[in-house]
Amino acid sequence: MEAGKLHVKKGDQVVVISGKDKGKKARILVALPKTGKVIVEGVNINKKHKKPSGQLQQGGIINQESPIFASNVMLWCDKCKKGVRIGKKVLKDGTRVRFCKSCGEIIDK
Repeated sequence: MEAGKLHVKKGDQVVVISGKDKGKKARILVALPKTGKVIVEGVNINKKHKKPSGQLQQGGIINQESPIFASNVMLWCDKCKKGVRIGKKVLKDGTRVRFCKSCGEIIDK
């Protein structure tokens, strides 16, 4: 994947297509275009040992999401009810939108 280009963005509903969390459907929390990775809600959970910093913060073992490669997720189409490839086009009013290659549904509202 070319640095700086991702087919998905923050807030998109995606489905994981490979790895230990294959088949999970969730939202993208963070997109990292420089590394070609995304952080998906509830996917690729790792344990982190954290020391308490300050008087009010509590230490211990916390669960947190780690990045996965963007190529391991597909955008979810509500009309098709599956992960789909996307295309990009410019509408008559000049706005650029993404659309589902299977059914033609416009994804960006």
